[in-house]
Amino acid sequence: MKITESTPAVLLLQDGTLFHGKALGKIGTHGGEICFNTGMTGYQEIYTDPSYAGQVIINTTAHIGNYGVMDAQEAESNQVQIAGMVCNEFSSVNSRFTATGSLQDYLENAGIVGISGIDTRALVRHIRTKGVMNCLISSEIFDIDSLQKELAKVPDMEGLELSSQVCTQETYFLGDENAELKVAVLDLGVKKSILSNLTDRGCYLKVFPAKTSYDEIAAWQPDGYFVSNGPGDPAVMPYAVATVSQFLASDKPVFGICLGHQILAQVCGLSTYKMHNGHRGLNHPVKNLETGLSEITSQNHGFAVRMEELSVSSQATLTHINLNDQTVEGLRVNGKKAFSVQHHPEASPGPHDSRYLFDQFIGLMK
Repeated sequence: MKITESTPAVLLLQDGTLFHGKALGKIGTHGGEICFNTGMTGYQEIYTDPSYAGQVIINTTAHIGNYGVMDAQEAESNQVQIAGMVCNEFSSVNSRFTATGSLQDYLENAGIVGISGIDTRALVRHIRTKGVMNCLISSEIFDIDSLQKELAKVPDMEGLELSSQVCTQETYFLGDENAELKVAVLDLGVKKSILSNLTDRGCYLKVFPAKTSYDEIAAWQPDGYFVSNGPGDPAVMPYAVATVSQFLASDKPVFGICLGHQILAQVCGLSTYKMHNGHRGLNHPVKNLETGLSEITSQNHGFAVRMEELSVSSQATLTHINLNDQTVEGLRVNGKKAFSVQHHPEASPGPHDSRYLFDQFIGLMK
């Protein structure tokens, strides 16, 4: 069945709140954890970010789809990763002459169930108050009891391990094999723009699946280790904590972003927690406590490191703090060439205030 402008759809939240709208993407029923992203551009980058696996994204920007898609050029992975999409106004026609297709076809081909025509301001205010929760989008089931039964099958994000599902299943190489530096990438759900930031700086990369053993990674004899972003609950990833512990013990430079930051924190004896809403967008202010400078950052995380534990830790030092809510945005491991940040310095399409962190990693390896 092909979607038309009058094809109905519903959005059911875990607390029983129901929204009616119009279908987009594929006809079907699908659920996940609903959350919102405040970025005004970069919707294709959002949908293909592996960190969004298992999540239904609300785009707070009023118009979505108006500039189409660019196939691989603006994709952060090889496929659409989100569990569903919610927006206000959806355009199946794009105005960018360089676009390779419409967002409607892109989502439909990827099997994504979505809904438009929603008052996203009211929906975001509801979630901002109540917190993130599971939801269900359907363009084929409209009976409330049936919807609630389907919604009950959606797993909670807390306690959910997803990195091993979205990461590469085979090792692969990127960059110039004659490059000065070799970086081993532990893929927990890495974004392509992170990898390109490393190769653009003269690194030769070998990307390893999430559950690769330290011995196999170290056998390549890299100059440094990178621990990537990714989806799910960091508290249920002991395999990654064990591997990164051995990265630290090697005394080689280690750099972690987002989920990689949370894993590095656990190695230092710190715990993580699920946030009320999380941070997702392109305009979050962060202060670098080592330089005193502030940065506008891109963010995408629903878990965070406990500030009260880091403030008294003897193993790690706080380096960055979120100026909106005073949460942990970065740390440095004491006595080691290892550091991490919660935000995304690769920030594609932007902002680029934090890209110096890649240079900092390069400097440690040199």
